Amino acid sequence: MAKVKKAYFCKSCGFEAPKWLGRCPSCGEWNSFTEEIIARESGAVAASIANVPTSRPQRVAEIKQSDRRRLDLGNAEVNRVLGGGLVPGSLVLLGGEPGIGKSTLSLQLALTDNGLRTLYVSGEESAEQIKLRAERIGVANEECLIYTETLLENIVAQIEEQHPDIVIVDSIQTVYTDLLDSSAGSVSQIRECAATLLKYAKGSGTSIFIIGHITKDGTIAGPKILEHIVDVVLQFEGDGNNIYRILRGIKNRFGATFEIGVFEMLENGLHEVANPSEILLSHYDEPLSGIAVGASVDGIRPYLIEVQALVSNAAYGTPQRNTTGYDPRRMNMLLAVLEKRVGMKMFTKDVFLNFAGGFKVADTGLDLAVAAAVISSYYDRPINEGVCCAGELGLSGEVRPAPRSEQRISEAARLGFRRIVVSGYLPKLSKNIKGIEIVRINNISQLPKALFTED
Repeated sequence: MAKVKKAYFCKSCGFEAPKWLGRCPSCGEWNSFTEEIIARESGAVAASIANVPTSRPQRVAEIKQSDRRRLDLGNAEVNRVLGGGLVPGSLVLLGGEPGIGKSTLSLQLALTDNGLRTLYVSGEESAEQIKLRAERIGVANEECLIYTETLLENIVAQIEEQHPDIVIVDSIQTVYTDLLDSSAGSVSQIRECAATLLKYAKGSGTSIFIIGHITKDGTIAGPKILEHIVDVVLQFEGDGNNIYRILRGIKNRFGATFEIGVFEMLENGLHEVANPSEILLSHYDEPLSGIAVGASVDGIRPYLIEVQALVSNAAYGTPQRNTTGYDPRRMNMLLAVLEKRVGMKMFTKDVFLNFAGGFKVADTGLDLAVAAAVISSYYDRPINEGVCCAGELGLSGEVRPAPRSEQRISEAARLGFRRIVVSGYLPKLSKNIKGIEIVRINNISQLPKALFTED
């Protein structure tokens, strides 16, 4: 038996040090080091992956590609985020807050009748508990295998025996290996288990999903190196008080990043939302002030979203600036531009900003819609019906073209909007979009006329 060896690991980035340090020299975090036992048995070999054939160097021209490039998971939104389906032999990390629906989504993927043999490994629930949830969701794939285990060696042994197409591990924080003496969920255990699963996935061609919890700071629990090990990182976002969820691709070695999938949480599980614009636009009996519609793009997916603003007189000396789903610093910048370039006295006004559906938006192409909602509430005048906006504002008040403006205009026209306000510097469109009037403005001072002028 080897001598017991201890080391200190940073919980934020996984940096290893021989002694405790107050501040991590790698990431700069304070009080992030924890002591762990990392002793291994002398001569210990990971028997679970011993049968995986070793690879040899090959010429690029000699590498043969399989006919089955990607696996259809039976879920259009997940396939979209993954770039058209799951690549065989890939390791995918799914992260999200507790209770957001990670286990529900992964179990739905396992139970979908897509012709794939799936092994669902749970370290947090018993087989009976999973059965109850499966009946609520609806079992379509009766060949789905449920396995409750936390020891990595046993998990890999069952994967070798069952030969599934997809393996789902819920969660990586509960899995441990006997090769390390530290407890499950520690930095060294998470890193070792993820590396072992990655090696097996690449050697056998089995696709593996691993679910990871996130910390209170919003980052995936465990060392940052975990995100570097996996091929794809998916972030499941949403508000516990809202029924809508967003699956966002943060890293994807086989496709585009920052693609999104939208889901609706119902009693019988997560339902796909094929057209997010319909759920993000409200219908009112009469026009209301402070409401504007913006054409946004997340990844390559365009959608329209409702922006709500409330401008009122400040009751105290310092005006309030509150936002929901939007960067408050960018809103302060836009308010300063409106005050300087349009002459609106924002220093005496409280401003509250909200996005419909509880969405968090970071698209700079919604600057014009935010400004339009603020202007409408400031003057207490509803924006003309059928008008939306897409443009980015600069500090001098100039309106710059929003990225993928042509897709935004096409989405607005498809949903029946009659007019869209865009930048005057937008190049000529590659195709003629019928049914919508394109109003071009160069400066923010021209926006009120474009919003309130009748056809």
